[in-house]
Amino acid sequence: MRIRTLAVLALALVACGAPPEPPPAEPPVAEGSPSVFFLVRHAEKADQSEDPPLTEEGHARARALADLLRDAGITAIYSSNFERTRDTAAPLASALGLEVTLYDPNQLPDLVATLLSSPGRYLVVGHSNTTPELAGLLGGEPGAPIPETEYDRLYVIHHRPGSGTTTLLLRFGPR
Repeated sequence: MRIRTLAVLALALVACGAPPEPPPAEPPVAEGSPSVFFLVRHAEKADQSEDPPLTEEGHARARALADLLRDAGITAIYSSNFERTRDTAAPLASALGLEVTLYDPNQLPDLVATLLSSPGRYLVVGHSNTTPELAGLLGGEPGAPIPETEYDRLYVIHHRPGSGTTTLLLRFGPR
């Protein structure tokens, strides 16, 4: 009886036509894995010159950023090639033993392509005009423009391919 039932089922499957196509292969884990982007403007700068250093308050803010993100699982740090942005990134890079990768703030789409090409947790240090723009290019909410006097905005953008992007705006600074 059991063999007869199996034979009938096999004939029924053949009568229904070609076997169904196999499901598409699962995408590699990396393609569906989330990324988290921590975006900040550089800390307080000493003056309005082309490439000013940080003030003492700016150095304290950079150290506060390092303390805040030390356990956030940062896998890479990006900075524009200005003293104030490199110095904002430096304390966290030193604490984590990571190199700071330089990017061109005039080529944000190139940076976005790099960031989205593999999942991870990234710190990107930019400027008052580029940080909100970068947030939007990553699919996040850029929020209001950053005024020249604001140095404490931290974007936390959680990006999961196929599931959307969320943005959290935080404030940080020295104690």
